[in-house]
Amino acid sequence: MEIRTILVSLALLAAGLAVADTWMWTDEEGVVHYSDRPHPGAELVVLDEPNSSQSLSNRSRSTSSNADTDPADDSGATVRYESLEVASPGAEETLWNIEGVLNVSLSLSPALQPGHQVRIYFDGTPQMVAGTSFQLQDVYRGVHNLQAEVLDETGGMMIRSRANRFYVQQSSVR
Repeated sequence: MEIRTILVSLALLAAGLAVADTWMWTDEEGVVHYSDRPHPGAELVVLDEPNSSQSLSNRSRSTSSNADTDPADDSGATVRYESLEVASPGAEETLWNIEGVLNVSLSLSPALQPGHQVRIYFDGTPQMVAGTSFQLQDVYRGVHNLQAEVLDETGGMMIRSRANRFYVQQSSVR
């Protein structure tokens, strides 16, 4: 019974510390300090409400699924892509004996939206591709760079991946 009382007391003490006040002050050298104890000249830090956010994809889904909106307004709703990266080939990856055919896979979140297109830059040369998985022909040995971007209906860039450097090696028979 005594151990239960001690555990409850510790839990209440921990909860009290979690909601403790925060004090802020600046010392003579201009350094800002924070503490859970008051200090001479300190101000109480008050947070109005916790910071929270709704993901952009959830926001766009909730606005487009609203029954009160006019269908004509849905065409103006723009999705914002959260991430785009070259998933395959991996950064700094060495590929062996691919016989000139490179399989590419992009990771895009949320998924590619209707009307949007993918443009890649293979060794600096732009070309349009169909979707986020495709093949490139005539990729031979050496160092190569690959970058991708998503374009909207008007051709404006919405998101761009980082450049991805990879290597192709070809075994030779002598």
